[in-house]
Amino acid sequence: QVQLVESGGGLVQAGGSLRLSCAASGRTFDISAMGWFRQAPEKEREFVAAITWRGGRTYYTDPEKGRFIISRDNAKNTLSLQMNSLKPEDTAVYYCAADVHSSGYYSLGVISTYDYWGQGTQVTVSS
Repeated sequence: QVQLVESGGGLVQAGGSLRLSCAASGRTFDISAMGWFRQAPEKEREFVAAITWRGGRTYYTDPEKGRFIISRDNAKNTLSLQMNSLKPEDTAVYYCAADVHSSGYYSLGVISTYDYWGQGTQVTVSS
């Protein structure tokens, strides 16, 4: 099993930045990719960004490309999401997730690809 714990959420003004982190523990050697998703109130969970664990290949949704940067530190088993130029519509609970079945790069935007999830961290962007 893999355990995931997010941190770094909070309240920020529009135009500001936040850096989210996700600490992975347990069978981390099984991880093939990790991703960030978010869920706003009364909306479905949606994909934000993902990264392959060994190669570091990144995958973003178009709206976040250029504003958000996903990265990982394999030695520390940590996933990060640098979020810049934040907008009120970025307000959501942000979740990190891990894929341990090498599902493939083009599957990284799909919720069902991921086997383990963190508990989420709240990001609130005020206007």
